This record gives sequence, structure tokens and C-alpha cells, in this order.
Amino acid sequence: MEMIFDFPGGQKVNASFNGFKIITDQPKESGGGGTAPDPYSLFLSSIGTCTGIYVLRFCQERKLPTEDLKLTLDAHWNDKIKLVDNIELKIKTGESFPDKYKNALIKVAKLCTVKRNLETPPNINLTVIK
Repeated sequence: MEMIFDFPGGQKVNASFNGFKIITDQPKESGGGGTAPDPYSLFLSSIGTCTGIYVLRFCQERKLPTEDLKLTLDAHWNDKIKLVDNIELKIKTGESFPDKYKNALIKVAKLCTVKRNLETPPNINLTVIK
């Protein structure tokens, strides 16, 4: 998959691919306009949304209740290494969710492609071209 990135001004960097455009900006305190999510927040949200689709499909395939289904992500920032060093995902199922599916739900949530890619990171090669 190829993505094209452009720089429309200020601290904005946009990604275009498959007919979609993702807009990013830096927070005001980092010199941006705060008009869109910053790239790191999008990175973290990709973990949650990827996990979320696995959880949602699991429930839909079994006709389990989804009206109270929520997923929360809490990222712990480590000031020493200037990176997130722990991410906690919580699946909130609601009272009507059958207990017998809770372990299976965790198992399927761990199949998230973004999470698995973080566990086996790709090589990233950088070049400059004209």
C-alpha cells in the first residue's frame, strides 16, 4: 500500500491513500493550530479501533449484545524514555453480556493486527529522493 503525505501549512501533515485523506496537526502548545489530532494520537487510536473491530465482530457473529459495549485505552507516558511504555485496554461489556464469553473476548481482542505488528515491528527504511 502506498500513502502520499503532503504539508498544507503550519504544522499540518496529511496522508492520502485509497481515496481517503487523514489530516493531522500539532497541538497549540507544540506550535500547531490544534485543528486535528496529532499523529501520535492517531497511532494510539489505531490500536483501539483495530481491537474494537475484532471485539465488535466477535459479538456480532454470536449475536451478543453490543449496545453497552465500549473500549477504553489508557496510555502511560514514560517521561524518562519519552514514549508510552504501557497501554491498558479495557473492554466494557455491560451487565447483559454473558460471563462465559469474557475469556474468548480477550483472546480475540489480542488478534488485532496493529497490536501484533507492534509485537513484531517492521523494518523502516528511509531515503531521500528528488
